[in-house]
Amino acid sequence: MAIHLITGDDESLMLSAVTELVHRLVGSEDRTLMVDDFSGDDYELRAVVDAAQTMPFLTDKRVVVARDIGRFTADDASPLVAYLNDPLPSTDLVMVAGGGRIAKSLVDAAKKAGGTTTNTTLPTSKRDRSLWIEEQVAGAGMMLDSSALALIAGWMGDEPGRLSGVLETLQSTYGNDRKLSAGDVEPFLGDSGSVPPWDLTDAIDRGDTAAALSMLARIISSRHPLQVMATLHSHYVRLLKLDGAEANTEQAVADVLGIKAGFPARKALDQYRRLSGGGVARAIELLAEADLDLRGQRDLPEEFVMEVLVARLSRLSPGGGGTRGR
Repeated sequence: MAIHLITGDDESLMLSAVTELVHRLVGSEDRTLMVDDFSGDDYELRAVVDAAQTMPFLTDKRVVVARDIGRFTADDASPLVAYLNDPLPSTDLVMVAGGGRIAKSLVDAAKKAGGTTTNTTLPTSKRDRSLWIEEQVAGAGMMLDSSALALIAGWMGDEPGRLSGVLETLQSTYGNDRKLSAGDVEPFLGDSGSVPPWDLTDAIDRGDTAAALSMLARIISSRHPLQVMATLHSHYVRLLKLDGAEANTEQAVADVLGIKAGFPARKALDQYRRLSGGGVARAIELLAEADLDLRGQRDLPEEFVMEVLVARLSRLSPGGGGTRGR
């Protein structure tokens, strides 16, 4: 049994922390049997308590995730506070900040139960922020020289959630065997006024159609649609390599893709599991159709072709607001 409280002021950093923690807690077990994940405005903490008090089935333990717990008042939180006074040994409970200030009674109960608090807030001082970036780079198994670190720090600014995307792209491009300079990194940071390409693929992977279309509009203001197509094609071809490879672990995925085990491998495995082989194959079909349209098969505006493609790709992901296919 373990109690985890994840806090912070950047949603993307908290999301990454939750993803990594749940991945570690689940290990090689079947996530569908182990994890109950509560999110949105409709769930109540009584449902979280019911899940946490349920004995595991066909697994050694259960993992229960409760997101945006800041939206609950002290009265709302009382069932969960009572549970924390006597938690079930076979349940790992993960509570995630968001939605407002977390009730003090809940924070105190988690601390009393021996819970671990992870604060994802980015350090405020320039020196501490630079050290934080160096830790993230080292954690990804990469090597960047001082010029590259300084360039990334200036580019990242007050948006630390952008860092994981650029590290993933750099790792997939260069691997981990050489130290990268500012010259190696700069082409991947995006043009002024645009957004880096992984912001688009991340939104598509989440099934967030509105955000994906917004990112697309900003990207094609400085890139030709065929360049965007190349980015999307590369993204899904990596997932296609996992089809039939029986790569069910982070290390196996890293071996198939030719990268080092770490965040990029975990991310690829999670997205492949969400889409399944059929979803990835459908994505490749949609890319092929759009590519032909961009090259003149049908007399359609390029921006329209790309908007339809991005909307269809985002609907392939669970929760994408539509069914798979057209």
